Amino acid sequence: MEFKDHDLPETKDWPGVLYEQTPLRSPDGAVVAGLHAVRITLDNPRQYNSYTTAMVKGVIAGMRRASNDRACVAVVFTGAGDRAFCTGGNTAEYATYYAGRPEEYRQYMRLFNDMVTAILHCDKPVICRVNGMRIGGGQEIGMACDFSIAQDLAVFGQAGPRHGSAPDGGSTDFLPLYVGIEAAMESCTTCEPWSAHKAHRLGLLTRVVPALKLDGAWIPNPLVVTDRWLDGYGRIVHGERRAGHELAAGKETLRRATVDLSELDREVDAMVWALANLMPGCLSKTIESLRKHKLTPWDRNREGNRAWLALNMMTEAKAGFRAFHEGGKERREADFLLLRRRLAEGEPWGDPLIDEVLAAARAAGKEAR
Repeated sequence: MEFKDHDLPETKDWPGVLYEQTPLRSPDGAVVAGLHAVRITLDNPRQYNSYTTAMVKGVIAGMRRASNDRACVAVVFTGAGDRAFCTGGNTAEYATYYAGRPEEYRQYMRLFNDMVTAILHCDKPVICRVNGMRIGGGQEIGMACDFSIAQDLAVFGQAGPRHGSAPDGGSTDFLPLYVGIEAAMESCTTCEPWSAHKAHRLGLLTRVVPALKLDGAWIPNPLVVTDRWLDGYGRIVHGERRAGHELAAGKETLRRATVDLSELDREVDAMVWALANLMPGCLSKTIESLRKHKLTPWDRNREGNRAWLALNMMTEAKAGFRAFHEGGKERREADFLLLRRRLAEGEPWGDPLIDEVLAAARAAGKEAR
């Protein structure tokens, strides 16, 4: 076999990661001479900006390069296109290379942990420009950023136990800080996605902005409730997904509208401008002090989590990532109940068991079509 290279060579060009300087502009659009922001873009839109091993290296290098850029005011971390910020690790690479190879995955997880740490240690404020889905590892590197500004079609969530892993690349450390332990527990275990409006309501986001235009006017995400706060029982429904005829009407509105991320860029530029108009040293110290709340659990847990995640590549992760990669749209999950039953009967982990639960899941997916 041909091994992947987990070293960091000296280069400024990384496949799948764009590094750009963008002018610092005042609110009236005037360019400020001698200062700029740095935009680091995950450029793999065909696979929802999922990061490959090479892209992980590119993000680490980009954060370090921006840290040493004396004229850089802030880093804007985003994804290409309007569908996804990032959906986490590249499942094709996971399923075809890392599944079943725990020592290779340990080396990969060294790079992943260094990517999260590079964001948390960046000497500039880091703004996550959430241009679309922020799922799995994408959610984790997004939460490592200092600010998150999202377009309101974006969704947020974990991959976690649904796809054969634990969200131990940052979510189990960071999410409770943002939304509290109860909401974090539900999100990290069930992996049900949140709308941008719900994520903002729970405290995960700095701002949320509209991204849809219909007949020349901005409209909120028509698939989620944004026109009322409570249902008939007094429960909060703002940001929850619509159902029934409301959802059908929302899908029709979505079909007729067009996506426009200019409001997202305007809000991100306004944040960069606000940060530029502060004392630089005091701003850095304030951010570093607040980052300690993330760094304390991250530094305590990341090495133990790395070891467990590597060993998990022999069993549940191998099944989960293969299911996602090989299952197609109809069924991207293993047959959980069959797996539990076979383990309860004493079946040992191995390829025969994985093939059995994946085959059963695929058959169920075909029947559901």
